[in-house]
Amino acid sequence: MSHGLLPGAETGVTIPAMSTVVIDVRPARPADALGLSEVHDEAWTTAYRGIIPAVMLERMMARRGPDYWHRVASRRGAGTLVLQFDGKVAGYATLGPNRVRRLPYGGEIYELYLGPSYQGVGLGRRLFREARRVLSVNGLQGLVVWALEENAQARAFYTRLGGMEVARAVEPFGDVRLRKIAFAWR
Repeated sequence: MSHGLLPGAETGVTIPAMSTVVIDVRPARPADALGLSEVHDEAWTTAYRGIIPAVMLERMMARRGPDYWHRVASRRGAGTLVLQFDGKVAGYATLGPNRVRRLPYGGEIYELYLGPSYQGVGLGRRLFREARRVLSVNGLQGLVVWALEENAQARAFYTRLGGMEVARAVEPFGDVRLRKIAFAWR
């Protein structure tokens, strides 16, 4: 017999309220600076430890503190997207015109990173799709992304998204020169 109670109520079982997690991809704001800095440091440490020489990696990360991200997010049309998960900065992408003129692609994602605890659940794919959409809306057709050859996780990610290898180059990191690969989408 039901008395209008939720199923299980007559047994004394407490049914927890449902909650909704909001995932949003939006332009970065100055208030995101600390979160961007934290994600940057976590993601770069995870991605590049053992690849980029430690001293060089520390220097690169030190230049990208909250002040840096505040300046970036304060610039109009800066081309920085934030992936926010339940109110917290979980990832970011920086994007704009392709910087390598010999490659016939209008747009480039300069960086796309998620905090390690947000990886592997489809959030990177969501951030990538929005970055690609923003580039297209801004008239930048086609897209290129560079990844270090030794960063197997990034290479696999871009390959799963349909990126085709279109170029290779070398980038210096202090005294070390690392190979990088360009992935592209038409």
